[in-house]
This record gives sequence, C-alpha cells and structure tokens, in this order.
Amino acid sequence: MNLKRLLALLLAAVMVFAFAACSSSQKKADDAEAQQEETQQDASDEAASGEKRVLRVGMECAYAPYNWTQATDENGAVPIQDSSDYAYGYDVMMAKYICDKLGWELEIYRTDWDSLPLGVVSGKLDCAIAGQSITSERLETVDFTEPYYYASIVALTRDDTPYAEAKGISELKGAKATSQINTVWYDVCLPQIEDCDIQPAMETAPAMLVALNSGKVDLVTTDMPTAQAALIAYPNFRLLDFNENAEDNFVVSEEEINIGISVQKGNDELREAINSVLSEMTAEDFNRMMDEAISVQPLSSSEE
Repeated sequence: MNLKRLLALLLAAVMVFAFAACSSSQKKADDAEAQQEETQQDASDEAASGEKRVLRVGMECAYAPYNWTQATDENGAVPIQDSSDYAYGYDVMMAKYICDKLGWELEIYRTDWDSLPLGVVSGKLDCAIAGQSITSERLETVDFTEPYYYASIVALTRDDTPYAEAKGISELKGAKATSQINTVWYDVCLPQIEDCDIQPAMETAPAMLVALNSGKVDLVTTDMPTAQAALIAYPNFRLLDFNENAEDNFVVSEEEINIGISVQKGNDELREAINSVLSEMTAEDFNRMMDEAISVQPLSSSEE
C-alpha cells in the first residue's frame, strides 16, 4: 500500500509540473502572438493615418556636386528645414532614393561641416549624408553605413602656375596650398607634398576654390567629383590626377576615400536599414548618379 501510494503521489506531481510547463509555453506563445498583432496594428494605424517615419539628414548644402543650395525645387530639389531655400546634389539624390525605397519622409537640415558629427551624436540629426570619408577618427564618435561613393584624391591648380603640367606629387614641391578643414585632403594629403607651404584650412570647399582662383594659393587637394565640378565653374583650373602613377601619388588608405553615411553610435536599426538599400546598388549606379549631379549643379548652369 505504501509503495502504491508513493507512486500515485509521484504521478500527481509529474502531472502538475507538466501542466505548469504547458501553461508557461502557452503564455509565451500567446504573448508573442499578441506582440505580433500589436506590431501589425501599429503598422495599420500608421498607414491609415498617412504618417511615415521621418529621416532627418544633415549636410552643408554648400559642397557641389555632393550638395548645394538653390532657390527653387528645380530637378527635384528638397526644401531645407527652417529656410526658404532648397537643397540638391548627389547627397540629396541619395537621401531621396533611400527614403523612397524605405517608404520614409525626408527632411534636410543645413549644417556646418564641423557641426555634422555633433548633430548626429546628439540625436538632432538621424544621419549625415555629406561626403564624409569613413575614417578611424570619425568612427570613434559615430557609426557609418557601407560606402555610397568611392572618391579618389586629386589636386587642382591654375593654368598659369608652375604646377599646371605636373605628372606626380614630387613635381608639386614648394607649392603654396590649402584645402578644406578637417578633411583627408588637408590633414593627410598636403603634408605629403615636399616643402609644401601649407596655408590655414578653409571652412568650406567653395572657399578653397575661391582661394585658388584668386591666387592666394597655387593648388588645393580635393576628391575627383569636387574637382570635376570646379572645372565647370573655373575654366582656368587644371586637374592634376596622379592615380595612374602609383609611385608618385598621394598615399591614402581605402577608408579615407570611401564615402559613407554617419549615424549615431549603436543605432544599428537605422544603419542596417540604409545598408539594405545601398547593398542593392553598384559602383556604376553611384557614378551615374554623380554624373547627373555634376551636370545639373548651379555652377554648371551659370557658365552656360
């Protein structure tokens, strides 16, 4: 009798534990289903209300062909927040493309070059699409998407300088030069020119081009798209491209010529969403979009 009673008690305990386990599993399943229904309901509510996620993008709006300011919405330019002006250029085209693919609304915020990282870090901006190189220094404060452009380094001089026919950086020795502040062009490339008379960095890309055109400097370093755009505005400029002369060219790492979109540290959700769009694009897509930006920049039309 005692043995039978013990077995009965053990069987009852097993049944209780089994019931509890089933109840727990069912609760988890119910919770998961409820969460899924809630997510679907949120999506339905958003669609019904017509509300979309807004992507707040910072850029200089003064850095053709990547971005610039114009007075109208010609060519599909986007309004600049808190301004009567519009922004357009490669960065705007890319921002529009990303938002279109993700079903988001786009807002452009005109932001000084030096203030872009702070805007992203503070959360005032969701991201900066502004021709930023993906450098180790920048990665200390922000995260970056995959590259949305690959930009080789070149130099610009005037037709009337002794450097107009230079075939390598060794032939730029002693040049008086400048570039834009806090860029690979200024911090990395100019010091590689022997005996270079490096002048104070310029706040913007247009400012460095004005300095070159006015004769304040002999040359500037920049990337290929910026140089191509400058040639349209300044026919007296000469492009110095040493990329076919590897032994006598500027030495830069791959990260310094890869252009990415910066996002707040740890914002993997946004970074991965943007990467999902960029991953479907090719270098040919990027170049085609850049060529279009160069062809419609205001500097181009002003010369026609």
